Amino acid sequence: MISVNTNTRIFIHTQPTDMRKSFNGLSGLVKIHFDIELLSGHLFVFFNRKRDFVKILCWDQDGLALWAKRLESGTFEHFNRDAEGDFEIDHAELMMMLRGIEMTNMRRRKRYCIDNGRAA
Repeated sequence: MISVNTNTRIFIHTQPTDMRKSFNGLSGLVKIHFDIELLSGHLFVFFNRKRDFVKILCWDQDGLALWAKRLESGTFEHFNRDAEGDFEIDHAELMMMLRGIEMTNMRRRKRYCIDNGRAA
């Protein structure tokens, strides 16, 4: 299982990605679709058309790292955030998605958020 720091930002690319792409191809997608520096240490998540294969690209202090997972059966959850466009998820959502937990009917309980000092 991939280890992710809880303050690492995680960005989902919603369009199907050619999984033949490696470091250079996925880096190009990050530059085109995200307004985030590739070498920031954040995670960039890409899915294939069937959603049974995921690749995660990140900067690992001294080089790019690529993590991949292919499911033998089933698919990764489809996210319906804003209907179109790329978006950000948190550490818990990534772990649930990779473990096959469906998040469509889940709801978050109210929590204090340090970022803005208000309940989230």
